[in-house]
Amino acid sequence: MTANHTPHPPSERVIDLEAVGRRPSMEADRMAPLLTAGDPLADAVIAELDLYGAKARQALDGGLRKGLAGLDERPPEAVAALLKHVETTPSRVDPLMLHRGDAVSLSVPPLWFGLCVITGALAHTCTSPATARLLTPTDRPMPTVSRRLTETGVWARQTIRPGGLLRGGPGYVATVETRLRHARMRAASLTDWNMGVQGLPIGQLDMARTWLGFTLTGFQALTAVGIEITAEEESHLYQYWSYVAHLLGLEESLYKDVTDHAGARRLQDLLSTMTAAPDDASRAATAALIGAQARATAHAPGAVLSEEQLEDLIHCVLRQSLRITAADRLGIRDVPAATDLMPLISTLNRQARYWQTFSPASARAARRQAAEEPGTESEPIAAVLPLGVALQHAGVHRSGTPAA
Repeated sequence: MTANHTPHPPSERVIDLEAVGRRPSMEADRMAPLLTAGDPLADAVIAELDLYGAKARQALDGGLRKGLAGLDERPPEAVAALLKHVETTPSRVDPLMLHRGDAVSLSVPPLWFGLCVITGALAHTCTSPATARLLTPTDRPMPTVSRRLTETGVWARQTIRPGGLLRGGPGYVATVETRLRHARMRAASLTDWNMGVQGLPIGQLDMARTWLGFTLTGFQALTAVGIEITAEEESHLYQYWSYVAHLLGLEESLYKDVTDHAGARRLQDLLSTMTAAPDDASRAATAALIGAQARATAHAPGAVLSEEQLEDLIHCVLRQSLRITAADRLGIRDVPAATDLMPLISTLNRQARYWQTFSPASARAARRQAAEEPGTESEPIAAVLPLGVALQHAGVHRSGTPAA
């Protein structure tokens, strides 16, 4: 946007869905205003922080940790409104669930949570050109993406931990701070509105896309490596993350009816009709993300795969968890060598999960299912080879080339 051009407020901008290259459905037409919708509560807090400085910041920090009622002085109006909103727990949220944390995500081994959920969620956000351009400034794309990767991983683990989302807990505070960071990025983006993208950057639809990354896309990526969850676990996952959506400031109409992967896919389909196709910025952000995750994992203590192998594996996982068209547009390539290893990796993870979640009740349920559906039960193995050893047995060296 040129310096002498004042942007219209988000509520006044009109986006032509036909300009995105798709015919809008009735549902998309109804939700079109969300293309330019931000988060009024958080946006007002950013303005107040800029106006009042340290006083407003102290009130916000104290309110997040002690609650609105625990403050000695009444905070500024916007800070008070935000605190009141996040402290109003929706009636559908089970307090015991918050004490337990996101047990479904916590059951995923850290290696696969990072490679599949964190990477899958961020890759999903890159499908939005507006968000991708904010993630990857042209001068320093890799350091910026590496920082985002680290920040996202820390936030996610604080969010899913037992008690993490209780008022004042680390996940609760970090989630509201993430909401405010989105508002800050949104405010900054309005000074450069000539980016040539449709919709408000880091607006409601982009935030919904991020939320889907940690529910639908991330767990589709886990399924690709053999880590599958039951229908009951799926229900718990979405119940937990509906509270995360509340804290993040998502419009309730976006997520209130999303209770399983099927509902999440419907929302994802709707978002895809309302968003421009991934562009060069999306591809640059995705490439930087994959490289940063592979590098971080390869240099972690106990790593058994090379950076090159991990990059190939991540490409393969993302290609199976995203739609092929989206994967192609993001520059996620087909890696035959990694694809050939997926059956082995899936088998190892399924066997490991069998024992991680084993109980007499689950064993009886598996036997009943096998009796009703012959051929569905697999004989568990007594021990599971570590991934690195399994790859060596499969004839793959750390260099990524087959053994002679």
